[in-house]
Amino acid sequence: MDQASDPSASSLRDRVTSVIDQLRPAVQGDGGDLEFVDVDEHGVVQVRLHGACIGCPSAAMTLKFGVERSLKQRVPEVTQVVCV
Repeated sequence: MDQASDPSASSLRDRVTSVIDQLRPAVQGDGGDLEFVDVDEHGVVQVRLHGACIGCPSAAMTLKFGVERSLKQRVPEVTQVVCV
């Protein structure tokens, strides 16, 4: 079953999008931005960093300890967050 016809996939996408939308103002406050790209059936969330986040030495830590930790806490199906 593909994501388009799987209601749980849509729900997962909605929940991940909601959490990312809540995190974006903090990232934007530092001159960057965070874009949700996709989430797969294994719970791997793909995001894209923009603005000041590109090339920032703290971006990897923000992604791992901020975004990934928040997503895993609020959306248990999330297993990992990767930057694409």
